[in-house]
Amino acid sequence: MAFELANSRLRKHLTIIHKSNVLSITDGLFRETVRAVPSLPAISGKYDGVTIAEQLVDSAVYRLFREPEIFDVMVAPNLYGDILSDAAAALVGSLGLIPSINAGDKFVMGEPVHGSAPDIEGKGIANPLASIRSAALMLRHLGYTKGADRLDVAVDQVIREGKVLTPDLKGTSTTKEVLHAVLGKL
Repeated sequence: MAFELANSRLRKHLTIIHKSNVLSITDGLFRETVRAVPSLPAISGKYDGVTIAEQLVDSAVYRLFREPEIFDVMVAPNLYGDILSDAAAALVGSLGLIPSINAGDKFVMGEPVHGSAPDIEGKGIANPLASIRSAALMLRHLGYTKGADRLDVAVDQVIREGKVLTPDLKGTSTTKEVLHAVLGKL
């Protein structure tokens, strides 16, 4: 999946995130497995244009804050992915903005990076934008690019206008108000 995503991007750049200098067996296996993908007989040559880089997870977090432009597609074990996605959320202003999908060969599930946020359940202050963007990621993954683009544009418009935002973005709007603002842009 990481190679497919990297191959579809302009830069065609994939960074393997690991800590194999300390976790030599588990992270070493992860690192070697990712590096072996392009040479698998069934896909040989398919990812020749993808540049592969590596970064230790602690250094990756530092560089994500200092030089975010060096990264394009990152592939990491779950723990490191959770850490990196939360760090990336700080760069854009809120966990409530960051979507994710978990995709396999036979399934795809979208969810905000922040998960279900049970600590604010029922308070009407949860930012719905990460959930909406997760739906857009799922649509894109399933081949519905136009619908995904429409959702992304609507979310972008609401954010740029800055009138209807939840408290995590220094706004005073409720979850439903932000949702209705996005629906209005559609």
